[in-house]
Amino acid sequence: MPDGAELADVGMPDFGLPAAEPSVPTATYTARLAAAERAAAAAGLDVLLVYADREHFANLSWLTRYDPRFEEALLVLVPGRAPVLLVGNEGVAYAAVVPPGIEVIRYQSFSLVTQPRSDSKPLAGLLSAAGVGGAQRVGIAGWKYFGPEDEAGAESWIEAPAYLVAQVRALGGEPVNASALFVRPGSGLRLVNDTDQIACFEFAATHGSAAMRRMLRAVRPGMTEFDAFAEFRPIGLPFSYHPLVLSGERTALGLASSSGRTLHRGDPMSAALGYWGSNIARGGFLAAAAADLPAGAGDYVDRLVAPYFACACAWYETVGIGVTGGELFDLVHRRLGDPFFGVQLNPGHFIGLDEWPSSPVFPGSGVVLRSGMTLQLDIIPATGTAYHTTNIEDGVALADEQARADLAARYPDAWDRIGRRREFMAGALGIQLRPEVLPLSNLAGYLPPYWLAPDLAMRRS
Repeated sequence: MPDGAELADVGMPDFGLPAAEPSVPTATYTARLAAAERAAAAAGLDVLLVYADREHFANLSWLTRYDPRFEEALLVLVPGRAPVLLVGNEGVAYAAVVPPGIEVIRYQSFSLVTQPRSDSKPLAGLLSAAGVGGAQRVGIAGWKYFGPEDEAGAESWIEAPAYLVAQVRALGGEPVNASALFVRPGSGLRLVNDTDQIACFEFAATHGSAAMRRMLRAVRPGMTEFDAFAEFRPIGLPFSYHPLVLSGERTALGLASSSGRTLHRGDPMSAALGYWGSNIARGGFLAAAAADLPAGAGDYVDRLVAPYFACACAWYETVGIGVTGGELFDLVHRRLGDPFFGVQLNPGHFIGLDEWPSSPVFPGSGVVLRSGMTLQLDIIPATGTAYHTTNIEDGVALADEQARADLAARYPDAWDRIGRRREFMAGALGIQLRPEVLPLSNLAGYLPPYWLAPDLAMRRS
């Protein structure tokens, strides 16, 4: 088998599950609010508005613990004033999660259509009362920022509702896009995590990988995609995207939800599940051996899986503190640059409360990876052929010696799981991680190409 990789009876790992869920202390949220105010001031902003809705919640949740469940919300940060959080009708009770010192105000136009509107002051008045008005430079953080690589003039685009931008202008302010404060590679506030946040992400990834393990052990021909998805048995943590199990021709849809399609032996398969702070994904075939594969793809493991796995091993062994995103990009494209592999997206990215805040991995990237960053191994071949794809997605945290000692002291069970994952990756799979690389998933490095033989996985030969 090429690339120094082989298929072997490795045995699907199980490192146990945490029972107690970690949490981020209230004092950390207070510190994050202060850091956001400092970053806004350093960027020449007089006011920072953080807009959020159901899909685009991460900046606000990172700052306040609050995420809109049905509605929209807006955080107003003005130096020298208490933060103000505007929420809709159904968000008022849930806003009890925010730290003390944030004033919560019901703004009913954030509520669902035709719900009561009679108890709210106008938005302009609420913004004025919070300190917005006059010749201010007002940063609005939605969920994206733009640059000349998008198209000419995109730097001035603002990813937030038009009415909010219009109100800022009507009050005399100059609205600008401030999303980069949170997610720009190399400087974004949300891209470096403390010990508590890493422990929360480990909790999510452990349970997410346990769900994937359950599904891979149970999936069978004759099930529907719905049946296979049910084997995830999700535990109630919020999802960071739409989880899925896809089969057959539906795998080409990529992001579709599961359906009632019946699974057949030899089907291409894709599955993914992400809780906040994690993403666990796998791709392969509903097969027990090469004899079950579609015509023309009998050498699937040799042609696609082995070089892919060798590249993933190299990615795991290269990532670390002081490495640049450009180094990771070059590594992947040296190995999988052939058009057959069809690797188009960034081969690795940051992961946070949202599945993809941004990526440091792009051509020529000088973004230096630091302690506290959490990253997703995310190398996705799109062959467009009978070979389908192979996929192994899990997250890692980077932690320097002091951060590792803190994690071990405060979260010993998580530290024990991380240690056993590292030992499994080294001993069973042949993947030698740097000391600072902490695998967060119980399935890190585990790539089974044949889902009807889930104990058979790739390893270094």
